[in-house]
Amino acid sequence: MAGRRTLGRQFRRLWAAYAVSVYGTWLGFGAFPLIAVLVLHSGPTQVAALSAAGRAVGAVVAVPLGPWVEFRRKRPVMVAMDLTRFAALLSVPAAFALGWLSFVQLLVVSVVVAAADITFRAASGAYLKALVPPEDLLVANGRFESTMWTATVVGPPLGGAAIGLFGPVTSVVADAVSYLLSALGIRSIGGSEPRPARTGAPRLRAGDLLEGWRHILTHPTLRPLLFNSIVANGLIMASEPLLAVLLLGHLGFAPWQYGFVFAAPCVGGLVGSRLAPRLVARFGQHKVMLTAGALRACWPVGLAFVRPGVPGMVLIIVLQLGLVTCCAVFNPVLATYRLDHTAPDRVARTLSAWAVSSSTSIAAMTAVWGLLAAVTSPRTAIALAGVLLLATPLLLPRREKAPRNTTEQAAGLT
Repeated sequence: MAGRRTLGRQFRRLWAAYAVSVYGTWLGFGAFPLIAVLVLHSGPTQVAALSAAGRAVGAVVAVPLGPWVEFRRKRPVMVAMDLTRFAALLSVPAAFALGWLSFVQLLVVSVVVAAADITFRAASGAYLKALVPPEDLLVANGRFESTMWTATVVGPPLGGAAIGLFGPVTSVVADAVSYLLSALGIRSIGGSEPRPARTGAPRLRAGDLLEGWRHILTHPTLRPLLFNSIVANGLIMASEPLLAVLLLGHLGFAPWQYGFVFAAPCVGGLVGSRLAPRLVARFGQHKVMLTAGALRACWPVGLAFVRPGVPGMVLIIVLQLGLVTCCAVFNPVLATYRLDHTAPDRVARTLSAWAVSSSTSIAAMTAVWGLLAAVTSPRTAIALAGVLLLATPLLLPRREKAPRNTTEQAAGLT
């Protein structure tokens, strides 16, 4: 079976490093807003700004890093980004211990971490394409996806318990250490990695910055997939803080209930990520992307009808289970398709452009939906996001055009 395929020692070490990192990330989930509220006594405007500005400014900072990554060995870049995140995050508990922690520091750290996240993902995607045979890319991406959803189930409750027992910066320490361990794991992979050859001028050019977007926007299938992803993900993520206000504030959910109704459905992530290779083998890559991408849009609108008590909890769990399962099928298939249809000499720039587009759209939609909720109500804003999400399948590519041969593209033969 594809899910049991052995991908080699180097992949196992890469996967282990990813697992340590993603568990640390989810242990520290929500730590910065919590610190802003409990330690710095920030208001809702500052907390929203921390979330949106950190993501948006980090994306802008990451724009020139995409082409910089493209023409360097990917493993050293990944190690450097892990160490950057380790140092940035560790500065928070250090400043807290010394009594120097400020909102500005949280904002700067969130920007640095966001930029390093985007750069790391660009480098790791390019490295994975070189490390794993094309026929095994979906299996590899499925394993990353299942690990992420497992961490989503386990991490936040453990992080919340650690904060309750040991203080508000505990989960930030755990997140920082996870990046250090990830760097050590990536460093231990071993093997030689050739330096990418660069043609043309040795200096960074404006065209290098735009090459990732140029490749996406001129590709007949990647272009609609990008538009679908940034709109769908933006609408889903923009509703999350409004759901917190609705459930914890207006409907009186206890914190443990709020955590439970979003953690339990992440089991669907394990199911979906394991199903993805089998569905692709049976129905084909394009049909699975189209179907899963359409189905994930059907669930969030129901969140506008949540009521207090057990019936409300059951409704959220059912809706989130459907959403998470569809996303877990869609995400690794999309990730594999992107790598399959991108030449090796432009993978980092393409993934960087994709991540920058996604981060800025999520930040913008989060800010707009926050204003919308203030003018109307959280429930109304959530309902509007759900209704608009129902239209996002129209952005998916209906037919797959014949792909250009990425090996020939890399050699300049097309």
